[in-house]
Amino acid sequence: MTEKEEIEAWIIDETGFSKQGKHSVGVQRQYTASAGKVTNCQIGVSLTLSTREDHVPVDFELYLPKSWTTDRERREATRIPSDVSFATKPELGLQMIRRAIDSGLPRGTVLADATHGGSKEFRADLRQLGLDYAVAVNPTTNVRPLDRKGAVRDHPCQLKTLARELKNQGAFRRCTWRQGSRRAMTAQFARVRVEVGEQEQATLLIEWRDNEHEPANYLLISMAELPPSNKQLVSLVMQRWRTERTYQDIKGELGLLHARLKSPGRRDRMLLIGALAIALLTIPGAAGEGLGFERLMKANTVKRRSYSLFRQGLHYDNSIPNMKADRLKPWMARVYEFLAAHAVFNRALGLL
Repeated sequence: MTEKEEIEAWIIDETGFSKQGKHSVGVQRQYTASAGKVTNCQIGVSLTLSTREDHVPVDFELYLPKSWTTDRERREATRIPSDVSFATKPELGLQMIRRAIDSGLPRGTVLADATHGGSKEFRADLRQLGLDYAVAVNPTTNVRPLDRKGAVRDHPCQLKTLARELKNQGAFRRCTWRQGSRRAMTAQFARVRVEVGEQEQATLLIEWRDNEHEPANYLLISMAELPPSNKQLVSLVMQRWRTERTYQDIKGELGLLHARLKSPGRRDRMLLIGALAIALLTIPGAAGEGLGFERLMKANTVKRRSYSLFRQGLHYDNSIPNMKADRLKPWMARVYEFLAAHAVFNRALGLL
């Protein structure tokens, strides 16, 4: 994946796995954005690496509520290790980020929703680790606007109040960051420097969508060097929503939605196999795209890629029985070249 494009983002996000019973480890009634409501589910937190065109999950953690970590009978029944204690979702995200740094993964700007970005400790740790970030925060967050010299201009106010003031001042500008399958992805954005608390200064980016009464997103951005244009900055921060496709792939294509995971060991093995499968299937996808096969899959005439490398790899894998020899042989040879060039896949395949 990184042979064609550099890693741009590390995406921390979460998803829910709906459950009927109460025995799967970590399950309880809790809010999940996947369902848009409080429901009986497990919550998984993930770290996904993203280029401009592709994304692959590299780490997962299951969120264990206090109703599980403090219940001895439940812990023994599901074999939760004794060294596992309660951790908030931002703490789980930081654990995965530190593991990624220790593993030497290519760095990118950390993107996260308000569950994580709303934690000042989470943002402080990212700065301490030397990572750029663009994270969502709640509209009730208090900030103080700064002038161009970095001096405080006004008294503290909530973000939603500041957004309305900027709206009245005509500070919002339209930005179209990409062309979707049905329509252009566009909204109005305002950008201003703010002070959050006493030790943090950041660039605030506010997204206000058409025909909406309130802004859709507030993002605090801390980067050593901001992209030169608003479009580049918006394109970067909007990559966070691509994790939804990753979750669809894991739950649907790889069957994790229907798995009944009643122990952390089984859960970790299933998540590892799922992440590894997505990573491995990007290789046949890259091989096919390199040979020009992707243009035969396009459902429209756009020049840009229509399918991710994972989706292409899945298609080619399913098409092997019916693939003609003049396409199969060069494609298999290219797949082998990719596998041989990456020692990590040789080790992974050896373990499997």
